[in-house]
Amino acid sequence: MNKKLGFHLLMAILVAGLFLTASCAKKTVVSDATSIEDQAQTDAEAAAAKAARKAEAERIRQQEIQEEAARKQALTEAAQTRFLNQNIHFEYDSAQLTDTARALLREKADWLKSNPEHKIVIEGHCDERGTTEYNLALGERRASAVKQYLQDLGIGSYRMITVSYGEERPLDPGQNEVAYSKNRRAQFVLK
Repeated sequence: MNKKLGFHLLMAILVAGLFLTASCAKKTVVSDATSIEDQAQTDAEAAAAKAARKAEAERIRQQEIQEEAARKQALTEAAQTRFLNQNIHFEYDSAQLTDTARALLREKADWLKSNPEHKIVIEGHCDERGTTEYNLALGERRASAVKQYLQDLGIGSYRMITVSYGEERPLDPGQNEVAYSKNRRAQFVLK
């Protein structure tokens, strides 16, 4: 019986030792404060990432707006350059508009309608043949013919001024038919 008692005593000591070992083991305690701090940090990181994505999206949107504005500006400038650089040409000793001139003036009228803030000066020019007085009068008739046609297309006369330079401002100083045909023109200047 002593043996049995010793065995039970040994077993009791072992069981007590196991309980003590298990109860003294280092435990990881998750407190509410720790989990709240972790959650707050996770939420802050998520909010920061969301704010960064939103800021990047806004930066991209602003860049697209600027690029679109630059494209529109370039188109506007190209249309204005085209308007100014396309002259109306006339036949020798004539102020009559050709079919080509009328088509070009319709384009110019469209541009003027799209840009109501602009006023123009219509310059009448001639080649060097003829007297100075005759060429000044012919240049005025050419500028007036262009102005009248633009008025007929709906452009207000208050937006247009005519001036004649006669033979004084040739585009081409040559003395041949090619030069003369370039100089017989109505030219546009923005006011």
